Amino acid sequence: MKYTISHPTKNIKGSISLTSSKSESNRALIIQALCSEKFEIKNLATAQDTITLNQILNNQELPSDKQQFFDVGAAGTSMRFLTAYFATKNGTHILTGSERMKHRPIGILVDALRELGAEIEYLEQEGFPPLKIIGKHLRGGEVEIDGNVSSQFVSALLLIAPEFQNGLVIKFKGEVTSRPYINMTLKMMEEFRVYGQWHENSISVSKQNYHRKSEADYAYQVEADWSSASYWYAIAAVSEHADLTIHGLNHKSLQGDSIVANLFSFFGIKTEFIADGIRITKNRIKDEHFGFDFSDCPDIAQTIAVVVSALNIPSLFNGLNTLRIKETDRIEAMKVELKKIGTEVEILNGNSVKINSQTINCEVSVNISTYEDHRMAMAFSALAMKLNSISIEDPEVVKKSYPNFWQDLKNIGFEVIEVE
Repeated sequence: MKYTISHPTKNIKGSISLTSSKSESNRALIIQALCSEKFEIKNLATAQDTITLNQILNNQELPSDKQQFFDVGAAGTSMRFLTAYFATKNGTHILTGSERMKHRPIGILVDALRELGAEIEYLEQEGFPPLKIIGKHLRGGEVEIDGNVSSQFVSALLLIAPEFQNGLVIKFKGEVTSRPYINMTLKMMEEFRVYGQWHENSISVSKQNYHRKSEADYAYQVEADWSSASYWYAIAAVSEHADLTIHGLNHKSLQGDSIVANLFSFFGIKTEFIADGIRITKNRIKDEHFGFDFSDCPDIAQTIAVVVSALNIPSLFNGLNTLRIKETDRIEAMKVELKKIGTEVEILNGNSVKINSQTINCEVSVNISTYEDHRMAMAFSALAMKLNSISIEDPEVVKKSYPNFWQDLKNIGFEVIEVE
């Protein structure tokens, strides 16, 4: 199945009630499972990753003297967070996922957990799921990992730090990438009275316990998702005219991808913070070279690549090393799909690409492959504001993070037609 997407006017106006943050929701669920005091999570994400994690945490039997089997499907965050979580819970847990998940490396996290006292076995290929995790009380201590690994490995360790007998010290080798995601984890832990501290290139968390706030009606409120907002910024940037209100976003956000509010000013998008969200409008575009290091916000790299290609802005992207181990090899996928509109993506090394775009023939239609990657589907949808139409293969992949994406497009005037 595929969707053919077009927009008759290339102008957008209206409002969107944005999906909740998957990143915040998943961290909140792990904290909720580890906290001895009950609390409600409001505005929990409807993303498939979050649904999967919530179901597994609710269906676990702890403590258990029998082996339990859990399948996370394509949910990468769930695989990483649950690997750490189950390492601290008595019982034997088999953790597996989709075929693609079985090719996404997890050895860095497993090695770190083993150093901290965990008992984990690989059931198939060394360094990859599925895993057999024999949970127990962990001694904790000090562990050293590369700073350029996925921040989800680091967050997985930090979230279970209160379970360690001797606390946790993470020392980073080299520069730390995706630091805002790590800081989000630390801030959310602080909300529940567990405090971590940066020391130059390390983080320490002493032995503590999660506690909810004392207010009788306390509930954790999840913010809307800035990563999902990036697709609307892209659509606005490529449009002829844009005036769009997006509800649920905060000025002081925990999310690293909130940088889009500043970043998209380069592409002519003005952001105004209002009472319950933001208003974005289209202004003049700067028609010059663009360069940016995405180390702190790799999830928006594909989206920006589509924008600079549509606007014919030569660009240099750095900080892309983690994109190789996502739902697909996003660097290679980006290169292949952008070539369909005449953009040449030159891979300089594992961390950088040069984008050489050219004027697009707006009368053409192209077919975009999504590689089982939700961000490919949504990022490339912005091209419908430039081309006659585009076709998106396997459009249901958006369920992973933004299930209502296609309906939201329709609400803003896009024509979305299902094609067999």
